[in-house]
Amino acid sequence: MKLVRLLILSGFIVIFSSFQSPKDDQGSFKLLPVPQHFEITGVSSLNYENILSYYLKEGIDLPKVGKLLQSIQSVKEESNGHIICRIDGSLDLPKEGYTLHISKNKINIISKDKAGLFYAFMTLEQLLEDASEQNVFLPQCNIKDFPLLSYRAIHLDVKHHLEKTDYYYKLFDKLAKYKINAVLVEMEDKLKYKRQPEVGSADALSVEEWIKLSNYAKERNIEISPLIQGLGHVSFVLKHDKYKDLRDDPKSDWAFNPLDPKTYDVQFDLYLDAIEATPHGKYLHIGGDEVHTTGRKSGKSALELQLIWLDKVCKFAEEHDRIPIFWDDMPLKQAGVYKAMFDEELTEKEVDKIWEKNEYKLVEFLDQFPKNCIYMRWNYSSSQAIGNGKAMEWFRNNGMQVMGATAGQTRWVLMPQNESNMDNIKAFAVSSIKNGLNGLLLTLWDDDSPHFELYNRGIIAFSEYTWAGDKRIKSEIKSAYRQREFSSTLSDPDYAFIDQLEKPVAFWKNAFLKGNKRNHLQKMDNPLRKGIIDLPNKKNKGAWSDKYAKRLDQAVIIKQDCDAIRIKINKMKSQAIRNSFTLEVYEQVNEMVGFTAKALLILKEYDSASNKQEEIVALHQVNLLSEEFKVLRKNLETVYGKSRILVKPNDYILDQDHHAHLANQTISFDWQFYTEMLFLEKVKNEL
Repeated sequence: MKLVRLLILSGFIVIFSSFQSPKDDQGSFKLLPVPQHFEITGVSSLNYENILSYYLKEGIDLPKVGKLLQSIQSVKEESNGHIICRIDGSLDLPKEGYTLHISKNKINIISKDKAGLFYAFMTLEQLLEDASEQNVFLPQCNIKDFPLLSYRAIHLDVKHHLEKTDYYYKLFDKLAKYKINAVLVEMEDKLKYKRQPEVGSADALSVEEWIKLSNYAKERNIEISPLIQGLGHVSFVLKHDKYKDLRDDPKSDWAFNPLDPKTYDVQFDLYLDAIEATPHGKYLHIGGDEVHTTGRKSGKSALELQLIWLDKVCKFAEEHDRIPIFWDDMPLKQAGVYKAMFDEELTEKEVDKIWEKNEYKLVEFLDQFPKNCIYMRWNYSSSQAIGNGKAMEWFRNNGMQVMGATAGQTRWVLMPQNESNMDNIKAFAVSSIKNGLNGLLLTLWDDDSPHFELYNRGIIAFSEYTWAGDKRIKSEIKSAYRQREFSSTLSDPDYAFIDQLEKPVAFWKNAFLKGNKRNHLQKMDNPLRKGIIDLPNKKNKGAWSDKYAKRLDQAVIIKQDCDAIRIKINKMKSQAIRNSFTLEVYEQVNEMVGFTAKALLILKEYDSASNKQEEIVALHQVNLLSEEFKVLRKNLETVYGKSRILVKPNDYILDQDHHAHLANQTISFDWQFYTEMLFLEKVKNEL
């Protein structure tokens, strides 16, 4: 009997004919990233249990495959293979492209190159994953697929903490699954430098350990390159007594003196070790952002000093077969065109006027801008601004290479916000594709150090937009995220709790504070009085509740939200087939913010007590908060500690923390809980 159905697949409606099969249910196949072309024509007789063999021509190795294909065996005759593979360099597809055809009982793969063959197997693995857990057969289908951006890199920022080493191997497996092909590692002191050993932290990975990670990533078509901050952001070097003479400002550990030759002796030593640690990388990201150097009253402008440094480090990179990447913000800021890149309200005419007024400041030094460098235009919130495009256009028009950088995490505490910043990731990816750029970087800053598991949805959105472009709406990508990461049973919008958790997290940040000061409490004089909110006064009943009425109304809603999210997470944990650890991390975030709302409402009960008995009962609840928080903290540390190294070495030197990075403020994990610790201390002292 022949049936005709409509299947909604990955955002497309595909009409196909299916014939009777042992299971006449196609299931739901949500691939990430979505292929450029995906046509389902029927039902095969193949499932993950009866795909036993593959055929590849001699001299071509089977790429690294996932667990569902690990047992397949090579056969010498093409007719005996369930999977027939070949690499054809003449295939009319871009690099990393492939075709995948599933017929009744065969799977045929043709790839442009080795990377394409690897990605064909990653796609097949996703199809098998869905088929196996839904107990259906693979679809008969035709897939033609290739990336729209050739360099799809994520930023691995380890400056404030390391994960346990095995976590990185698992991370590279995940990145490969979603066709991410590059990682920029911001190492700072998490490399045991051989040439400048004082710089490396006691818990840093050795050059050999980084090489091992790089080799593992390379086998999965991921190229690791280092990001070693230079000129500015070098507190990890200049905090040490040995290097204080190299400071641009003797009182600040922020920036090197670009006119001191010894600066380059140190900088180049760090580069050399990082290059050796990442043998497959083609880039060396040299940093260069957010710095204003004086040159110790040399009379040279900040722009001139920047370009002196940039010229030297770019020549070094070229001499060592690396392409330098440079954050482009400082020359643009020093020329007076920076703000236009972040103001989406400016018209094209207004942007042009700003450039007409200030461009000469750049042109004056045009010959000093290295041409072997990639100028990385980072914009995490307004990549569609006309001024942002204008800046990129200026570099390109003057013979320089440009690449964009968006963000999945910036200065958000506890977890990424704005739907994992999906709108801005999409905007920069789409504009990069449209303008013919080579690639895009997804920055994932560790400044306030949310757990890395919470970055996954943003990474997956980045993989979708950089590979496939703007093919699916956000809700479809989120649904595919839940299916791919947890289970096909969890793709339904009823399980979409992450966006719901954003509002409680935003509330949590300042709920115990006077103003927005979480990142600055450590440096504050008398933080209990100046930073933490006032507490109820039993001599003035109700006044506190009136003062904080708006906050308390919010707390009621937040507590209800957290209770609802708790139910969803528990249900998801019971059904998840994979990555339950991610859900455990979200669970701890939810418990943390729920505690904050609950604590405020308990204080309201105490403040509103109408008689002595009610006051005693409420005060007892207040006194229980401290013990409840100890349990909450222990649970969070237990979960986070499964993957993360929570405590810095005893001899670790904290730097001057110019940008108030939470994760840089204590050697222990106290920085994560410092506001709550102060709040509970104030409760103990005053109530």
